[in-house]
Amino acid sequence: MDAELTRRLSQLLDRVEHWLPPVPEQVDWSIHVAALWQPHPLGGRLIPVPPRDALMLDDLLGIERQKLALVDNTQAFLQGFPANHALLWGSRGSGKSSLMRALLNSLAGKGLRMIQVDRHDLKSLPMLVEELRTVPQRFIVYCDDLSFEGHDDAYKALKSVLDGALTGPPANVLLYATSNRRHLLPESMEDNAGTRLVGQELHHGDAVEEKISLSDRFGLWLGFHPFNQDVYLEACCHWVSQLGELKDWNADARAEAIRFATLRGGRSGRAAWQFATQWVGRKRLHGSR
Repeated sequence: MDAELTRRLSQLLDRVEHWLPPVPEQVDWSIHVAALWQPHPLGGRLIPVPPRDALMLDDLLGIERQKLALVDNTQAFLQGFPANHALLWGSRGSGKSSLMRALLNSLAGKGLRMIQVDRHDLKSLPMLVEELRTVPQRFIVYCDDLSFEGHDDAYKALKSVLDGALTGPPANVLLYATSNRRHLLPESMEDNAGTRLVGQELHHGDAVEEKISLSDRFGLWLGFHPFNQDVYLEACCHWVSQLGELKDWNADARAEAIRFATLRGGRSGRAAWQFATQWVGRKRLHGSR
């Protein structure tokens, strides 16, 4: 009976095998520097990915203070010194995600490895962190564009990993996140109803304290803000010269860059890149006329 059951199961597997997805490539951290985390009902898996581009720290203008602080924190971590989890927050297109890519490109040779986790997969974050605990490399677990709605309890898993569980995160793991929200959770006027003044001190209500408590677990806060016009034009010049030639940056390009930012309603590193892409592409299309 056992032999017959085995034979029938083998036939069934032969029939469905071609419908199954291919076995993903295994991560070899001596070769790969980045991976995506994909949870599934039986656990999760890491899928290696190549770096998206060759962006370097010197390519990012107008955020010198933020670059220095994040690089110092990351290098301390790589050398086994104390380092903080980091929250990069601020206006859209201001360089938060670009800084993370440039950080990996610049420090991968010094041992940095990075794993990106989607916001919707944060409930499985404790599982990933425990999987990394015994791995010899040092990891930045990175969540891009992190924010939560009021009914979303996925942030509780993040709070636990950051500073809530008895074991805490392993020494070879830091969490970095980018967000447009400073406190990651939505804030409303009702939240301030419980705020009161005690003597000369402002005491927040429970709703505000709950929302602050998540971002407060990140020891390094780095704010990113819109560029002024001089910095924006400097970034435009940089990317025009990188994508084309320095001669492509002239008075006409400068005037068009200002118009481009005005139409978009803001100046940022992303706007500078997009302008340079449009300007150089159009120049090449029409033979640099």
